[in-house]
This record gives sequence, C-alpha cells and structure tokens, in this order.
Amino acid sequence: MTHSPMSRQSSTKLGNIGEPDRRQAPGAPVCPHPVMREFYRSEQERRAVLISAFDASARQYDRINASASLGSDARYRESTLARSRLSAGMRVLDIGCGTGMMAKCAKAVVGPEGFVVGIDPSSAMLARAVENARVDAGIIGIAERLPVRDSEFDFVTMSFALRHVADLVGAFREMARTLKPGGEILILEITKPPNRLTYHLLRTHLKFVVPTLARLVPGGRAARWLYKYCWESHEQCVPPETIVSAMEQAGFEDVRRSVTLGVFSEYRAEKR
Repeated sequence: MTHSPMSRQSSTKLGNIGEPDRRQAPGAPVCPHPVMREFYRSEQERRAVLISAFDASARQYDRINASASLGSDARYRESTLARSRLSAGMRVLDIGCGTGMMAKCAKAVVGPEGFVVGIDPSSAMLARAVENARVDAGIIGIAERLPVRDSEFDFVTMSFALRHVADLVGAFREMARTLKPGGEILILEITKPPNRLTYHLLRTHLKFVVPTLARLVPGGRAARWLYKYCWESHEQCVPPETIVSAMEQAGFEDVRRSVTLGVFSEYRAEKR
C-alpha cells in the first residue's frame, strides 16, 4: 500500500516507516456490524461513501463534535490517557485519527521527545490534523492494512472509529504488529447502554439532536449523514464481548474493558 504523508516533516522523521507485512491471517472476517443497506450495499461502497462524507465535513467536524459532546470530548480523552501507561518520549500511532483530537492529547503527554503519527483514510480529515499541528506526521491508510513497519510504536490508539473497520480481528492483528513488545493499545468506543433510559437519551441525542445541529453549519449536510450513520452503526454494533474476543484472537494479552456512564467503553490490552 502506498504511503501518503501529509507533511514534509513526516517524510524526514518517519524515514524508518515502510510498507506493512502483507501476510493475511486465515479465517472469515469479524465485522463490527452487518451491512446497513440504508447507507451502502457492499464493503467497497461503505468505505467509499464514508470517506466522501468525512472529506466533505472535515472543516465543520470539530465544531459539530464539540457541540455533540457538550464540550466534554477533550477532557474525556485526556482522562483515558491518564489511566494508561503513556509517558514522555513515547512513539504513538493514532488510527482513524480524523482531525487529530486524540493525537493532540497524546502529544501533550509524550512531549517534544515523543512522536505521534496519525493514520486515516480521509485525506481532508488528515489534512486538518496536520494543519493544526495535532500530529507529527499524517499517513493515509486503513486499520486492516497499516502502512507502517513492525514494532514501531509504544502505544496504539483508536477513538470512536472501530465501527468503520471491515474485520475486527484483522485490524487488531495489524495494531499488534505495529506495537513493540510490552506496548499498550487503547480503543475508545460508544456502546449501546443496557439501561433503557440511558439508551433512549443516547438515541435521541445521536439520532435527532446532533444531526439537527449539523444542519445549522455551512456544509453540514455530509456531517448530518455521518451522525445518522453513527447512531445506526452504534445500535447494530457487535457486543463488547465480541470486541474483547477479537482482541484476544489477535494475540493481545490482559485484555480488559471499563465503562463510563454506561456508554463509553475503554478497551485496553498489551502486546507481549
């Protein structure tokens, strides 16, 4: 797979990052949710329409996301990193980095001696991350075929993008491949809450309130589509047990999940 570094700085600092191992693991893919024919009809079409929507909404995405999270998004991300082993000087890979909100939080932890790489299939979202100096390097790519070499990173993270992969086990195997022995993985995702009241509040917020907010900003049509897709993919996503099992199948150890407010799941594991 061809790299597409988004900054000149990235091409110099990432001189030892190259093509991924092409070996494919046997077995049927573990999809995060079934095909949602209201939005797409095939995996190829799903990826294309998602990239198009993210590209079109990139400049409005941070503003809409801040409104959707009531301004709490950055604080939550910072708190999840504070509960991890991330420290100064580490090399971080942020997969599905979008506009770089998680990468920005990671950069504050690793400091100038560390290095944060963002990978995303949307060139427009990745460009925003680079323009705002939230990543030290940006590379176009997907979780199932990461365009980086083995054992390059101390810490790998993915925030609210696991539903966008085609194969959970395959994506986790790639994440494990890029980690150094002893490295840590942190996955953030929204989980459909078991509590009925919480479920209806979340459903109302994501399915109706946020898409309405998206319509109020210039170019918000694509963002409105994205947040509508966001709710439907959350609602149809596999249960947490399947995600934990996929991480274990990929070779991670000490896999554990914690939950905040019954909605926000944090999946953590280590590579031995």
